[in-house]
Amino acid sequence: MVVIDQHVVWTFFASLFGFVLLYIICRNNNANNRKLKKKTFPEEQCDKNSSTDGECRHVSGSDTDIVVVGAGVAGSALAYTLAKEGRRVHVIERDLTEPDRIVGELLQPGGYLKLIELGLQDCVEEIDAQRVLGYALFKDGKNTRISYPLEKFHSDVSGRSFHNGRFIQRMREKAATLPKYHFLPSYIHCIIEKFNACNTPAIKGTVTSLLEEDGTIKGVQYKTKDGQEHTAYAPLTVVCDGCFSNLRRSLCNPKVDVPSSFVGLVLENCILPYANHGHVILADPSPILFYPISSTEVRCLVDVPGQKLPSIANGEMANYLKTAVAPQIPPEIHDAFISAVDKGNIRTMPNRSMPADPHPTPGALLMGDAFNMRHPITGGGMTVALSDIVVLRDLLKPLRDLNDAASLSKYLESFYTLRKPVASTINTLAGALYKVFSASPDQARKEMRQACFDYLSLGGIFSTGPVALLSGLNPRPLSLVLHFFAVAIYGVGRLLLPFPSLNRVWIGARLISSAAGIIFPIIKAEGVRQMFFPATVPAYYRAPTAKPDI
Repeated sequence: MVVIDQHVVWTFFASLFGFVLLYIICRNNNANNRKLKKKTFPEEQCDKNSSTDGECRHVSGSDTDIVVVGAGVAGSALAYTLAKEGRRVHVIERDLTEPDRIVGELLQPGGYLKLIELGLQDCVEEIDAQRVLGYALFKDGKNTRISYPLEKFHSDVSGRSFHNGRFIQRMREKAATLPKYHFLPSYIHCIIEKFNACNTPAIKGTVTSLLEEDGTIKGVQYKTKDGQEHTAYAPLTVVCDGCFSNLRRSLCNPKVDVPSSFVGLVLENCILPYANHGHVILADPSPILFYPISSTEVRCLVDVPGQKLPSIANGEMANYLKTAVAPQIPPEIHDAFISAVDKGNIRTMPNRSMPADPHPTPGALLMGDAFNMRHPITGGGMTVALSDIVVLRDLLKPLRDLNDAASLSKYLESFYTLRKPVASTINTLAGALYKVFSASPDQARKEMRQACFDYLSLGGIFSTGPVALLSGLNPRPLSLVLHFFAVAIYGVGRLLLPFPSLNRVWIGARLISSAAGIIFPIIKAEGVRQMFFPATVPAYYRAPTAKPDI
Protein backbone atom coordinates (compact mmCIF):
# COMPACT_ATOMS: atom_id res chain seq x y z
CA MET A 1 0.00 0.00 0.00
CA VAL A 2 2.89 2.29 0.82
CA VAL A 3 4.46 1.50 -2.56
CA ILE A 4 1.21 2.37 -4.34
CA ASP A 5 0.96 5.69 -2.50
CA GLN A 6 4.52 6.68 -3.57
CA HIS A 7 3.75 5.92 -7.23
CA VAL A 8 0.61 8.02 -7.05
CA VAL A 9 2.48 10.96 -5.53
CA TRP A 10 5.33 10.84 -8.07
CA THR A 11 2.87 10.48 -10.95
CA PHE A 12 0.99 13.52 -9.73
CA PHE A 13 4.12 15.68 -9.55
CA ALA A 14 5.40 14.45 -12.89
CA SER A 15 2.07 15.27 -14.53
CA LEU A 16 2.01 18.71 -12.92
CA PHE A 17 5.57 19.43 -14.07
CA GLY A 18 4.74 18.28 -17.60
CA PHE A 19 1.63 20.46 -17.69
CA VAL A 20 3.57 23.54 -16.53
CA LEU A 21 6.35 22.87 -19.04
CA LEU A 22 3.81 22.45 -21.86
CA TYR A 23 2.09 25.71 -20.84
CA ILE A 24 5.39 27.65 -20.89
CA ILE A 25 6.35 26.25 -24.31
CA CYS A 26 2.96 27.11 -25.79
CA ARG A 27 3.05 30.62 -24.36
CA ASN A 28 6.55 31.26 -25.79
CA ASN A 29 5.46 29.98 -29.20
CA ASN A 30 2.48 32.35 -29.21
CA ALA A 31 4.70 35.26 -28.20
CA ASN A 32 7.19 34.45 -30.97
CA ASN A 33 4.37 34.27 -33.51
CA ARG A 34 3.12 37.66 -32.42
CA LYS A 35 6.64 39.11 -32.73
CA LEU A 36 7.05 37.59 -36.18
CA LYS A 37 3.68 38.95 -37.26
CA LYS A 38 4.61 42.35 -35.91
CA LYS A 39 7.93 42.36 -37.81
CA THR A 40 6.48 41.03 -41.05
CA PHE A 41 3.37 43.22 -41.12
CA PRO A 42 4.20 46.48 -39.35
CA GLU A 43 1.28 48.17 -41.04
CA GLU A 44 -1.12 46.13 -38.89
CA GLN A 45 0.40 47.38 -35.64
CA CYS A 46 -1.45 50.63 -35.46
CA ASP A 47 -2.42 52.92 -32.65
CA LYS A 48 -6.09 53.47 -33.43
CA ASN A 49 -6.27 56.44 -31.09
CA SER A 50 -3.57 58.24 -33.06
CA SER A 51 -5.12 57.87 -36.48
CA THR A 52 -5.56 61.16 -38.30
CA ASP A 53 -7.46 61.69 -41.52
CA GLY A 54 -7.77 57.96 -41.98
CA GLU A 55 -4.01 57.45 -41.88
CA CYS A 56 -2.71 54.90 -39.40
CA ARG A 57 0.09 55.97 -37.07
CA HIS A 58 2.31 53.13 -35.98
CA VAL A 59 2.77 52.46 -32.31
CA SER A 60 6.10 53.24 -30.67
CA GLY A 61 8.93 51.05 -31.85
CA SER A 62 7.03 49.22 -34.58
CA ASP A 63 7.84 51.38 -37.57
CA THR A 64 10.39 54.22 -37.56
CA ASP A 65 12.88 55.52 -35.01
CA ILE A 66 14.08 58.59 -36.89
CA VAL A 67 12.80 60.64 -39.83
CA VAL A 68 15.57 62.40 -41.77
CA VAL A 69 14.44 65.28 -43.98
CA GLY A 70 16.84 65.74 -46.87
CA ALA A 71 19.38 63.44 -48.52
CA GLY A 72 22.23 65.81 -49.23
CA VAL A 73 25.65 65.44 -47.63
CA ALA A 74 24.34 65.69 -44.06
CA GLY A 75 21.12 63.73 -44.59
CA SER A 76 22.68 60.84 -46.50
CA ALA A 77 25.59 60.48 -44.09
CA LEU A 78 23.28 60.67 -41.09
CA ALA A 79 20.86 58.10 -42.50
CA TYR A 80 23.66 55.63 -43.20
CA THR A 81 25.25 56.18 -39.80
CA LEU A 82 22.07 55.77 -37.76
CA ALA A 83 20.83 52.76 -39.73
CA LYS A 84 24.20 51.09 -39.28
CA GLU A 85 23.80 51.70 -35.55
CA GLY A 86 20.54 49.72 -35.57
CA ARG A 87 18.04 52.58 -35.97
CA ARG A 88 15.06 52.40 -38.27
CA VAL A 89 15.44 55.45 -40.48
CA HIS A 90 12.95 57.05 -42.86
CA VAL A 91 14.58 59.44 -45.36
CA ILE A 92 12.50 61.97 -47.26
CA GLU A 93 14.13 63.82 -50.16
CA ARG A 94 12.55 66.11 -52.73
CA ASP A 95 14.81 65.23 -55.64
CA LEU A 96 17.22 62.32 -55.84
CA THR A 97 18.69 63.14 -59.23
CA GLU A 98 22.38 64.07 -59.09
CA PRO A 99 22.75 67.62 -57.74
CA ASP A 100 24.64 70.18 -59.83
CA ARG A 101 26.15 72.77 -57.51
CA ILE A 102 29.21 75.03 -57.56
CA VAL A 103 29.93 74.73 -53.82
CA GLY A 104 30.37 71.78 -51.47
CA GLU A 105 33.23 70.49 -53.62
CA LEU A 106 36.13 70.65 -51.17
CA LEU A 107 36.37 68.34 -48.15
CA GLN A 108 39.04 69.31 -45.65
CA PRO A 109 41.31 66.63 -44.11
CA GLY A 110 39.41 66.92 -40.84
CA GLY A 111 36.21 66.11 -42.75
CA TYR A 112 37.88 63.13 -44.41
CA LEU A 113 38.83 61.80 -40.97
CA LYS A 114 35.16 62.06 -39.99
CA LEU A 115 34.23 60.14 -43.15
CA ILE A 116 36.58 57.38 -42.02
CA GLU A 117 35.03 57.44 -38.55
CA LEU A 118 31.58 57.01 -40.09
CA GLY A 119 32.69 54.28 -42.50
CA LEU A 120 32.00 56.46 -45.56
CA GLN A 121 35.53 57.01 -46.85
CA ASP A 122 34.86 54.92 -49.96
CA CYS A 123 32.35 57.57 -51.07
CA VAL A 124 35.23 59.67 -52.42
CA GLU A 125 36.34 56.76 -54.58
CA GLU A 126 35.23 56.16 -58.19
CA ILE A 127 34.17 59.82 -58.62
CA ASP A 128 37.53 61.10 -59.93
CA ALA A 129 38.11 62.96 -56.65
CA GLN A 130 41.43 64.79 -56.34
CA ARG A 131 43.71 64.82 -53.32
CA VAL A 132 44.27 68.26 -51.80
CA LEU A 133 47.45 68.74 -49.78
CA GLY A 134 47.23 72.43 -48.90
CA TYR A 135 46.84 75.93 -50.31
CA ALA A 136 48.75 78.39 -52.43
CA LEU A 137 48.23 82.12 -51.76
CA PHE A 138 48.78 84.79 -54.40
CA LYS A 139 49.02 88.52 -53.76
CA ASP A 140 50.48 91.32 -55.87
CA GLY A 141 52.64 89.00 -57.96
CA LYS A 142 53.97 87.06 -54.97
CA ASN A 143 52.88 83.60 -53.85
CA THR A 144 53.42 81.17 -51.00
CA ARG A 145 52.48 77.56 -50.45
CA ILE A 146 50.93 76.29 -47.21
CA SER A 147 50.73 72.53 -46.68
CA TYR A 148 48.41 70.63 -44.36
CA PRO A 149 50.25 69.15 -41.33
CA LEU A 150 49.60 65.53 -42.28
CA GLU A 151 52.84 63.94 -41.08
CA LYS A 152 51.17 62.17 -38.13
CA PHE A 153 48.37 60.67 -40.21
CA HIS A 154 48.03 57.73 -42.58
CA SER A 155 49.24 58.45 -46.10
CA ASP A 156 45.67 58.32 -47.42
CA VAL A 157 44.56 61.23 -45.22
CA SER A 158 44.32 64.53 -47.09
CA GLY A 159 41.70 66.89 -48.38
CA ARG A 160 39.50 65.81 -51.29
CA SER A 161 37.92 67.87 -54.06
CA PHE A 162 35.25 66.55 -56.41
CA HIS A 163 31.95 67.17 -58.13
CA ASN A 164 29.47 67.74 -55.32
CA GLY A 165 26.71 65.77 -57.03
CA ARG A 166 28.88 62.71 -57.57
CA PHE A 167 29.85 62.68 -53.90
CA ILE A 168 26.24 62.94 -52.75
CA GLN A 169 25.11 60.16 -55.10
CA ARG A 170 27.83 57.87 -53.75
CA MET A 171 26.63 58.48 -50.19
CA ARG A 172 23.01 57.88 -51.19
CA GLU A 173 23.98 54.63 -52.84
CA LYS A 174 25.97 53.64 -49.76
CA ALA A 175 22.99 54.30 -47.52
CA ALA A 176 20.65 52.40 -49.82
CA THR A 177 22.78 49.23 -49.73
CA LEU A 178 22.07 48.62 -46.06
CA PRO A 179 19.67 45.65 -45.66
CA LYS A 180 16.15 46.24 -44.46
CA TYR A 181 16.76 44.31 -41.26
CA HIS A 182 20.07 43.91 -39.44
CA PHE A 183 20.95 41.87 -36.35
CA LEU A 184 19.39 44.78 -34.52
CA PRO A 185 16.19 45.55 -36.47
CA SER A 186 17.14 48.46 -38.72
CA TYR A 187 16.36 49.73 -42.16
CA ILE A 188 16.42 52.75 -44.33
CA HIS A 189 13.12 53.59 -45.95
CA CYS A 190 14.29 55.52 -49.01
CA ILE A 191 12.06 58.20 -50.37
CA ILE A 192 13.89 58.02 -53.67
CA GLU A 193 13.03 58.02 -57.32
CA LYS A 194 15.02 55.71 -59.63
CA PHE A 195 16.99 54.28 -56.72
CA ASN A 196 17.21 50.64 -57.71
CA ALA A 197 19.75 49.74 -55.05
CA CYS A 198 17.31 50.54 -52.27
CA ASN A 199 15.72 47.67 -50.38
CA THR A 200 12.38 49.45 -49.80
CA PRO A 201 9.72 50.90 -52.11
CA ALA A 202 11.08 53.88 -54.07
CA ILE A 203 9.09 57.10 -53.95
CA LYS A 204 10.04 60.70 -53.35
CA GLY A 205 8.42 63.50 -51.46
CA THR A 206 8.63 67.15 -50.49
CA VAL A 207 8.21 67.83 -46.78
CA THR A 208 5.70 70.61 -46.32
CA SER A 209 5.52 70.88 -42.53
CA LEU A 210 6.48 69.43 -39.20
CA LEU A 211 3.71 67.68 -37.25
CA GLU A 212 3.44 69.15 -33.77
CA GLU A 213 1.36 68.04 -30.81
CA ASP A 214 1.55 69.84 -27.45
CA GLY A 215 4.91 71.37 -28.29
CA THR A 216 6.46 68.09 -29.43
CA ILE A 217 7.36 67.26 -33.03
CA LYS A 218 5.79 63.91 -33.89
CA GLY A 219 6.91 63.64 -37.52
CA VAL A 220 6.42 65.35 -40.87
CA GLN A 221 3.86 65.86 -43.58
CA TYR A 222 5.04 65.49 -47.16
CA LYS A 223 3.70 65.47 -50.70
CA THR A 224 4.60 62.94 -53.35
CA LYS A 225 4.99 63.70 -57.05
CA ASP A 226 1.32 62.96 -57.73
CA GLY A 227 0.22 65.58 -55.21
CA GLN A 228 -0.85 63.09 -52.56
CA GLU A 229 -0.21 64.15 -48.97
CA HIS A 230 1.30 61.68 -46.53
CA THR A 231 2.59 61.68 -42.98
CA ALA A 232 5.63 60.03 -41.45
CA TYR A 233 5.86 59.63 -37.69
CA ALA A 234 8.92 58.98 -35.53
CA PRO A 235 10.15 59.80 -32.02
CA LEU A 236 12.90 61.97 -33.54
CA THR A 237 12.87 64.09 -36.69
CA VAL A 238 16.20 65.44 -37.97
CA VAL A 239 15.87 68.30 -40.47
CA CYS A 240 18.75 68.41 -42.98
CA ASP A 241 17.06 70.20 -45.88
CA GLY A 242 19.92 72.54 -46.68
CA CYS A 243 20.58 76.27 -46.87
CA PHE A 244 17.14 77.02 -48.33
CA SER A 245 15.35 75.19 -45.50
CA ASN A 246 11.70 76.07 -45.08
CA LEU A 247 11.42 74.12 -41.82
CA ARG A 248 14.16 75.73 -39.73
CA ARG A 249 12.14 78.73 -38.56
CA SER A 250 10.24 76.78 -35.89
CA LEU A 251 13.43 75.10 -34.61
CA CYS A 252 15.91 77.98 -34.46
CA ASN A 253 16.31 81.73 -34.73
CA PRO A 254 17.61 82.06 -38.31
CA LYS A 255 19.79 85.14 -38.75
CA VAL A 256 20.93 84.63 -42.33
CA ASP A 257 23.51 87.02 -43.74
CA VAL A 258 24.47 87.12 -47.43
CA PRO A 259 27.77 89.05 -47.60
CA SER A 260 28.59 88.05 -51.17
CA SER A 261 28.02 85.62 -54.02
CA PHE A 262 30.24 83.17 -55.83
CA VAL A 263 30.44 83.25 -59.62
CA GLY A 264 31.42 79.77 -60.74
CA LEU A 265 33.30 78.58 -63.81
CA VAL A 266 34.90 75.29 -64.84
CA LEU A 267 38.36 75.48 -66.44
CA GLU A 268 39.11 72.46 -68.62
CA ASN A 269 42.52 70.87 -69.16
CA CYS A 270 44.10 73.52 -66.98
CA ILE A 271 47.31 72.92 -65.02
CA LEU A 272 47.41 74.84 -61.75
CA PRO A 273 50.73 76.35 -60.59
CA TYR A 274 50.77 73.98 -57.57
CA ALA A 275 49.41 70.49 -58.15
CA ASN A 276 46.96 69.10 -55.57
CA HIS A 277 46.54 72.48 -53.89
CA GLY A 278 43.74 74.94 -53.59
CA HIS A 279 44.67 78.38 -54.93
CA VAL A 280 43.52 81.61 -53.26
CA ILE A 281 44.05 84.89 -55.12
CA LEU A 282 43.86 87.91 -52.80
CA ALA A 283 42.25 90.01 -55.48
CA ASP A 284 40.37 93.29 -55.50
CA PRO A 285 37.66 93.53 -54.25
CA SER A 286 37.59 90.00 -52.76
CA PRO A 287 39.23 86.56 -53.10
CA ILE A 288 39.21 84.24 -56.11
CA LEU A 289 39.48 80.48 -55.61
CA PHE A 290 40.77 77.71 -57.86
CA TYR A 291 40.83 74.00 -57.04
CA PRO A 292 40.62 70.76 -59.06
CA ILE A 293 37.29 68.89 -59.10
CA SER A 294 38.39 66.11 -61.44
CA SER A 295 41.47 64.99 -63.33
CA THR A 296 40.59 67.36 -66.21
CA GLU A 297 38.57 70.16 -64.55
CA VAL A 298 39.37 73.06 -62.25
CA ARG A 299 36.68 74.96 -60.41
CA CYS A 300 37.00 78.75 -60.31
CA LEU A 301 34.94 80.72 -57.80
CA VAL A 302 35.02 84.50 -58.06
CA ASP A 303 33.68 86.21 -54.94
CA VAL A 304 31.54 89.27 -55.69
CA PRO A 305 30.65 91.33 -52.58
CA GLY A 306 27.08 92.41 -52.00
CA GLN A 307 23.85 90.90 -53.26
CA LYS A 308 23.63 92.64 -56.64
CA LEU A 309 25.46 90.83 -59.43
CA PRO A 310 26.19 91.85 -63.02
CA SER A 311 23.66 90.29 -65.39
CA ILE A 312 24.68 87.05 -67.07
CA ALA A 313 21.95 87.32 -69.72
CA ASN A 314 23.04 90.65 -71.22
CA GLY A 315 26.78 89.95 -71.06
CA GLU A 316 27.62 92.23 -68.12
CA MET A 317 28.98 89.33 -66.09
CA ALA A 318 31.29 88.11 -68.88
CA ASN A 319 32.57 91.64 -69.36
CA TYR A 320 33.17 92.03 -65.61
CA LEU A 321 35.11 88.76 -65.46
CA LYS A 322 37.29 89.69 -68.43
CA THR A 323 38.02 93.29 -67.49
CA ALA A 324 38.03 93.32 -63.66
CA VAL A 325 38.94 89.76 -62.72
CA ALA A 326 41.13 88.32 -65.49
CA PRO A 327 44.00 90.84 -65.04
CA GLN A 328 44.42 89.56 -61.46
CA ILE A 329 44.60 85.89 -62.44
CA PRO A 330 48.08 84.22 -62.41
CA PRO A 331 49.45 84.07 -65.97
CA GLU A 332 49.68 80.26 -65.89
CA ILE A 333 45.89 79.94 -65.86
CA HIS A 334 44.85 83.24 -67.46
CA ASP A 335 44.07 81.81 -70.91
CA ALA A 336 42.09 78.89 -69.45
CA PHE A 337 40.06 81.41 -67.42
CA ILE A 338 39.23 83.50 -70.51
CA SER A 339 38.25 80.34 -72.43
CA ALA A 340 35.88 79.32 -69.61
CA VAL A 341 34.25 82.77 -69.69
CA ASP A 342 33.85 82.59 -73.46
CA LYS A 343 32.10 79.21 -73.20
CA GLY A 344 29.40 80.98 -71.25
CA ASN A 345 28.61 78.35 -68.62
CA ILE A 346 28.61 80.89 -65.80
CA ARG A 347 26.85 79.96 -62.55
CA THR A 348 26.17 81.97 -59.40
CA MET A 349 25.47 81.06 -55.79
CA PRO A 350 24.79 83.39 -52.85
CA ASN A 351 27.18 82.90 -49.93
CA ARG A 352 25.19 82.56 -46.73
CA SER A 353 26.29 82.59 -43.14
CA MET A 354 24.05 81.79 -40.18
CA PRO A 355 25.19 81.16 -36.60
CA ALA A 356 23.60 78.22 -34.79
CA ASP A 357 20.86 79.60 -32.54
CA PRO A 358 18.55 76.64 -31.83
CA HIS A 359 15.25 76.42 -30.00
CA PRO A 360 15.55 73.01 -28.30
CA THR A 361 12.33 71.32 -29.37
CA PRO A 362 11.20 67.89 -28.16
CA GLY A 363 11.15 65.43 -31.04
CA ALA A 364 13.23 67.43 -33.52
CA LEU A 365 16.80 68.46 -34.32
CA LEU A 366 18.42 70.60 -37.02
CA MET A 367 21.62 69.64 -38.82
CA GLY A 368 23.78 70.69 -41.78
CA ASP A 369 23.23 73.98 -43.59
CA ALA A 370 19.67 74.11 -42.30
CA PHE A 371 21.18 74.61 -38.84
CA ASN A 372 24.47 76.44 -39.28
CA MET A 373 26.27 78.12 -42.20
CA ARG A 374 29.53 79.97 -42.65
CA HIS A 375 31.20 81.72 -45.61
CA PRO A 376 32.37 78.94 -47.95
CA ILE A 377 35.80 80.50 -48.54
CA THR A 378 37.43 77.89 -46.27
CA GLY A 379 35.45 74.92 -47.57
CA GLY A 380 34.49 73.93 -44.02
CA GLY A 381 30.76 73.23 -44.33
CA MET A 382 30.96 69.48 -44.94
CA THR A 383 33.55 69.05 -42.20
CA VAL A 384 31.21 70.70 -39.69
CA ALA A 385 28.23 68.60 -40.84
CA LEU A 386 30.14 65.30 -40.64
CA SER A 387 31.55 66.24 -37.24
CA ASP A 388 28.02 67.00 -36.01
CA ILE A 389 26.88 63.56 -37.20
CA VAL A 390 29.66 61.89 -35.20
CA VAL A 391 28.59 63.83 -32.09
CA LEU A 392 24.91 62.90 -32.56
CA ARG A 393 25.74 59.25 -33.24
CA ASP A 394 27.74 59.01 -30.02
CA LEU A 395 24.97 60.68 -28.04
CA LEU A 396 22.30 58.34 -29.36
CA LYS A 397 24.40 55.18 -29.14
CA PRO A 398 23.53 54.23 -25.53
CA LEU A 399 19.81 54.96 -25.98
CA ARG A 400 17.45 52.09 -26.67
CA ASP A 401 14.20 54.02 -26.52
CA LEU A 402 13.68 57.42 -28.14
CA ASN A 403 10.00 57.79 -27.26
CA ASP A 404 10.31 60.01 -24.19
CA ALA A 405 10.48 63.22 -26.19
CA ALA A 406 10.96 65.60 -23.25
CA SER A 407 13.80 63.59 -21.69
CA LEU A 408 15.42 63.03 -25.10
CA SER A 409 15.30 66.75 -25.88
CA LYS A 410 16.86 67.59 -22.52
CA TYR A 411 19.58 65.01 -23.07
CA LEU A 412 20.33 66.17 -26.62
CA GLU A 413 20.90 69.75 -25.46
CA SER A 414 24.47 68.56 -24.92
CA PHE A 415 24.75 68.24 -28.71
CA TYR A 416 24.83 72.02 -29.07
CA THR A 417 27.79 72.28 -26.67
CA LEU A 418 29.74 69.19 -27.73
CA ARG A 419 29.77 70.30 -31.38
CA LYS A 420 31.31 73.66 -30.55
CA PRO A 421 35.07 72.96 -30.72
CA VAL A 422 34.96 71.96 -34.39
CA ALA A 423 32.01 74.08 -35.51
CA SER A 424 32.95 77.35 -33.81
CA THR A 425 36.60 77.11 -34.89
CA ILE A 426 35.72 76.61 -38.57
CA ASN A 427 32.85 79.11 -38.50
CA THR A 428 34.89 81.84 -36.87
CA LEU A 429 37.90 81.30 -39.10
CA ALA A 430 35.74 81.39 -42.24
CA GLY A 431 34.12 84.69 -41.29
CA ALA A 432 37.36 86.27 -40.15
CA LEU A 433 39.44 85.13 -43.14
CA TYR A 434 36.87 86.40 -45.62
CA LYS A 435 36.99 89.87 -44.08
CA VAL A 436 40.78 89.90 -43.81
CA PHE A 437 41.27 88.61 -47.37
CA SER A 438 38.86 91.15 -48.88
CA ALA A 439 40.27 94.45 -50.12
CA SER A 440 39.43 97.64 -48.25
CA PRO A 441 40.22 101.34 -48.72
CA ASP A 442 40.98 101.54 -45.00
CA GLN A 443 44.76 101.63 -44.41
CA ALA A 444 44.55 99.55 -41.24
CA ARG A 445 42.64 96.81 -43.07
CA LYS A 446 45.20 96.92 -45.89
CA GLU A 447 47.98 96.42 -43.35
CA MET A 448 46.05 93.52 -41.76
CA ARG A 449 45.65 91.84 -45.13
CA GLN A 450 49.34 92.18 -45.95
CA ALA A 451 50.31 91.04 -42.45
CA CYS A 452 48.22 87.90 -42.87
CA PHE A 453 49.91 87.03 -46.17
CA ASP A 454 53.38 87.67 -44.74
CA TYR A 455 52.63 85.78 -41.50
CA LEU A 456 51.54 82.67 -43.41
CA SER A 457 54.61 83.01 -45.64
CA LEU A 458 56.90 82.65 -42.62
CA GLY A 459 56.32 78.90 -42.61
CA GLY A 460 56.72 76.62 -39.61
CA ILE A 461 54.17 77.09 -36.83
CA PHE A 462 53.10 80.37 -38.44
CA SER A 463 51.57 78.50 -41.38
CA THR A 464 50.91 75.01 -40.01
CA GLY A 465 49.05 76.41 -36.99
CA PRO A 466 46.44 78.38 -38.97
CA VAL A 467 46.06 75.73 -41.68
CA ALA A 468 45.54 73.04 -39.01
CA LEU A 469 42.64 75.14 -37.71
CA LEU A 470 41.22 75.68 -41.19
CA SER A 471 41.48 71.99 -42.09
CA GLY A 472 39.66 70.76 -39.00
CA LEU A 473 42.74 68.88 -37.80
CA ASN A 474 43.14 71.09 -34.71
CA PRO A 475 39.72 72.48 -33.79
CA ARG A 476 40.71 74.68 -30.85
CA PRO A 477 39.01 78.08 -30.55
CA LEU A 478 41.67 79.47 -28.21
CA SER A 479 44.42 78.58 -30.69
CA LEU A 480 42.43 80.39 -33.37
CA VAL A 481 42.19 83.59 -31.33
CA LEU A 482 45.89 83.46 -30.45
CA HIS A 483 46.95 83.08 -34.09
CA PHE A 484 44.53 85.78 -35.23
CA PHE A 485 45.92 88.36 -32.82
CA ALA A 486 49.45 87.15 -33.51
CA VAL A 487 48.83 88.23 -37.11
CA ALA A 488 47.61 91.62 -35.89
CA ILE A 489 50.63 92.09 -33.60
CA TYR A 490 52.94 90.98 -36.40
CA GLY A 491 51.32 93.66 -38.57
CA VAL A 492 51.90 96.30 -35.91
CA GLY A 493 55.52 95.23 -35.61
CA ARG A 494 56.00 95.64 -39.36
CA LEU A 495 54.61 99.16 -39.08
CA LEU A 496 56.78 100.23 -36.15
CA LEU A 497 60.08 98.83 -37.43
CA PRO A 498 62.65 100.10 -38.03
CA PHE A 499 61.50 103.59 -36.98
CA PRO A 500 58.01 104.28 -35.61
CA SER A 501 56.13 107.47 -36.37
CA LEU A 502 52.95 108.94 -34.96
CA ASN A 503 51.09 108.03 -38.13
CA ARG A 504 52.33 104.44 -38.02
CA VAL A 505 51.48 104.11 -34.31
CA TRP A 506 47.98 105.37 -35.08
CA ILE A 507 47.57 102.88 -37.97
CA GLY A 508 48.87 100.11 -35.69
CA ALA A 509 46.30 100.97 -33.02
CA ARG A 510 43.55 100.95 -35.64
CA LEU A 511 44.86 97.61 -36.96
CA ILE A 512 44.41 96.03 -33.51
CA SER A 513 41.00 97.66 -33.20
CA SER A 514 40.04 96.42 -36.68
CA ALA A 515 41.14 92.87 -35.82
CA ALA A 516 39.02 92.95 -32.68
CA GLY A 517 36.10 94.33 -34.67
CA ILE A 518 36.37 91.43 -37.10
CA ILE A 519 36.63 88.47 -34.74
CA PHE A 520 34.75 89.45 -31.58
CA PRO A 521 31.29 89.81 -33.22
CA ILE A 522 31.73 86.37 -34.79
CA ILE A 523 32.72 84.88 -31.43
CA LYS A 524 29.75 86.56 -29.76
CA ALA A 525 27.39 85.03 -32.34
CA GLU A 526 28.96 81.60 -31.79
CA GLY A 527 28.58 81.92 -28.02
CA VAL A 528 31.56 82.85 -25.84
CA ARG A 529 30.66 80.45 -23.02
CA GLN A 530 30.03 77.43 -25.22
CA MET A 531 33.05 78.19 -27.37
CA PHE A 532 35.70 78.73 -24.68
CA PHE A 533 34.17 77.39 -21.45
CA PRO A 534 31.97 74.45 -22.46
CA ALA A 535 32.55 72.72 -19.12
CA THR A 536 30.58 75.51 -17.41
CA VAL A 537 27.47 74.72 -19.49
CA PRO A 538 25.20 72.31 -17.56
CA ALA A 539 24.23 70.47 -20.76
CA TYR A 540 27.89 69.55 -21.27
CA TYR A 541 27.56 66.92 -18.55
CA ARG A 542 24.69 65.18 -20.26
CA ALA A 543 27.18 63.42 -22.52
CA PRO A 544 26.62 59.64 -22.49
CA THR A 545 29.22 58.56 -19.95
CA ALA A 546 26.62 56.03 -18.83
CA LYS A 547 23.33 54.86 -20.23
CA PRO A 548 20.73 57.55 -19.49
CA ASP A 549 17.50 56.40 -17.98
CA ILE A 550 15.11 57.68 -20.60
